[in-house]
Amino acid sequence: MSRTKLVFAATLATLAGGAASLCWAFVHATNASPSPRALLAATVCFLISAIGGIAVMGILRRDCNTLTARLRASDGPLQPAARSLPQGGFAFLQRALTELADSAERAVHDAAFRTKELEVQLKVATAERQHAEAIIYSISDAVLVTDAFDELVLANDAAARTFGFELGAATHKPLDQVLHDPMVIGMIRQARRGEGESSRRVIEHTLHTGTGDRTFKVTLSAVAAPKSAAAPERSAGPAGVVAVLHDMTREKEVAEMKNDFVSMVSHELRTPLASIKAYVEMLIDGEARDVKAQGEFYEVIQNEANRLGRLIDNILSIARIESGLVRVTRQPQSLSVIVKDAIEVIAPQAKQKQIALSEKLTPVFYQTLADRDMLHQAVLNLLSNAVKYTPVGGAVSAEVDVNEAARKVIVRIIDTGVGIPPKDLPFVFDKFYRAEANSRMASGTGLGLSLVKHIIETVHHGRMLLESQVGKGSVFGFELDLCE
Repeated sequence: MSRTKLVFAATLATLAGGAASLCWAFVHATNASPSPRALLAATVCFLISAIGGIAVMGILRRDCNTLTARLRASDGPLQPAARSLPQGGFAFLQRALTELADSAERAVHDAAFRTKELEVQLKVATAERQHAEAIIYSISDAVLVTDAFDELVLANDAAARTFGFELGAATHKPLDQVLHDPMVIGMIRQARRGEGESSRRVIEHTLHTGTGDRTFKVTLSAVAAPKSAAAPERSAGPAGVVAVLHDMTREKEVAEMKNDFVSMVSHELRTPLASIKAYVEMLIDGEARDVKAQGEFYEVIQNEANRLGRLIDNILSIARIESGLVRVTRQPQSLSVIVKDAIEVIAPQAKQKQIALSEKLTPVFYQTLADRDMLHQAVLNLLSNAVKYTPVGGAVSAEVDVNEAARKVIVRIIDTGVGIPPKDLPFVFDKFYRAEANSRMASGTGLGLSLVKHIIETVHHGRMLLESQVGKGSVFGFELDLCE
């Protein structure tokens, strides 16, 4: 018998059994006494109905099991063979299961596609965040990033050092728990509450740190929140603030130094020019009528011109050294030879003031890697100052010593001059500085010692030495490394 006929017969049996059950229920309800034949017929119909129901349920269970097995065995999209019941199944059940399989397939496909799309978006967002963090961490200026609730979202090492907080523990904490500067906190909050989608403000602020007061240029930028899809024409307000603090303390110091330098140079240049102009005008007016007076005028003009030339040369030399444009030729040099040459140059000036020159030099094989011309200029400046500020009949001594243990060679210029007051000692190497107590004893530009310091420390990485007592004299010197 075919599957269709079997299902049909089982269905009829079920219906017959159901009819017999209804008749039996009616007889029971009317309290009639059923005959033995009727009782037997009802019993037979009931058994046939039960057997037919069991047969129908068995067929349906086998068909569902077959469909489930095919669905589980299918890796890709469902094939038409897997979407249909075995022949003889109910048409409506086949259609329902087919639609269910199609819906499941579409749901699985949509879910897989959406999952991949979200994974890609997450990877892109993570990469962008890591890129932004890398940029912020590489910035030398202090950077603070806050959200709409004034909580710290991101900061770099420079910010942690500037404000003195621990970088890892400060994230996602309120600003007033991380920063201890009310001015900076107020500026960030004010920038977040500012009108408009985005705003940018630049403020100069002095921050009190453990190393002293530092001046910062604070740049505040409010980051606008993304617009909503429901109302794209409206802004959701600032989502946070990015604060960048640039330390401009050194820049301000350099700017002040430049202004002071220009002012001092102008003053120093004006002084010899004024003298030259005055004596030239007197010569033109005929005030120097005899040859002796004219000679004195000419000598003053020559001295002031030489002073002006030295001033310009020193200014140019210092400017080249500070800017790094000076050409340095380093070769093994004997400081004893350089000091001896400088003594020969300064000897006429010392003889004129009856100053005794002496020397105490080491053997020439002790050498240092240096630029000979620069070292000669440095030693000559020190000897010249010693002779200038030593009274008539005094003494100046030049010594070269070697410390083999420390691998150092030391030069000392010792004089019996007027000495330098203690309050002036920290400033004697500053540009244009001259001790007020000794300014009348000798003329000068105030650049000689500054140039010596640049030559020794900036160019040759050595160290300056200074000892002085008022009325007893001074010891100027320097030390350099010996050649290996």
